[in-house]
Amino acid sequence: MKLSGAEASRYIARPDPRRAGLLLFGADAMRVALKRQEAIAALIGPEGEAEMRLTRIPAADLRKDGALLIDAVKAQGFFPGPRVAFVEEAGDGLAPVISAALAEWREGDAAIVVTAGQLNARSALRKAFEGHASAYAVGIYDDPPGREEIEAALAKAGLAQVDREAMTDLMALARTLDPGDFRQTVEKIGLYKHGDTTPLTVAEVALSAPQSTEAGVDAVIDIVAEGRQQELGPMLSRLEGQGVAPVTLCIMTLRHFRALHSAGADPAGPAQGLARLRPPVFGPRRDRMQRQLRQWNVMKAETALGILVETDLQLRSSSRAPARAVMERSLIRLAMLAQR
Repeated sequence: MKLSGAEASRYIARPDPRRAGLLLFGADAMRVALKRQEAIAALIGPEGEAEMRLTRIPAADLRKDGALLIDAVKAQGFFPGPRVAFVEEAGDGLAPVISAALAEWREGDAAIVVTAGQLNARSALRKAFEGHASAYAVGIYDDPPGREEIEAALAKAGLAQVDREAMTDLMALARTLDPGDFRQTVEKIGLYKHGDTTPLTVAEVALSAPQSTEAGVDAVIDIVAEGRQQELGPMLSRLEGQGVAPVTLCIMTLRHFRALHSAGADPAGPAQGLARLRPPVFGPRRDRMQRQLRQWNVMKAETALGILVETDLQLRSSSRAPARAVMERSLIRLAMLAQR
């Protein structure tokens, strides 16, 4: 049988050990691997592998010896409990062997879990699972996790109480990060909140979310956008000591002012424009950008973009002007513009 959407997510979270097997396939190997780990852990429990109730069979080994799978399915373990025979990175060439094992499967045998790459609708391996009365096939695509999946991940990490705004940020984060990175972020939040019964807040999500730029670069950009010209010199010296190149600082500043311009020009208003930014902006960073938007209307932001584009071209040209001086002068101009 074929499962998709929320039904597939629910089954992977709580697979039935009385079913013959589960095929997980998709182009993104990381996404498939994460779902496979979740399904196998739900089938055999946290001690299943230590109790030798999981048999791993690489596809290459199964191609050499087709009896490996049926032997693993029928074998009796030393420890009680459900067992899994896992075939990794299978393809249509193994469809006859896996189909034979599914046909021989009886209740009480090890469940057959198979992972594969992208399979089209005519795939023999897919047909073996989709046509079996006691097996399931699930396609794992690049769609971001839905609210139900995110809530399940949070519950697994011990996070029962989540603010509405924090959940909005987590959903935006799930659309931005790779599945593995998102899972690690949720685990980090769970460790941070261990023993804390208060609801998860936006600020706590922001603290645990991966940072795309160094904090020092962000600090300089905020100084410029908020017109705090007197603080600019010491921070630029610190950045230079960290090895941040002027052209890198220019690119990051240009990106920030493009975001301000995009948010300010949104027909629904700056708040909605800020919410639509990709990658999304979280927690205190979002609050700071909201305050900056009060200083930067669309026309001022366009002027800033012009200054930064001109600076970028000069930094990349054959000009002999000192790169730091060129960048510092432009940032001072922007800070003065913010004060008007």
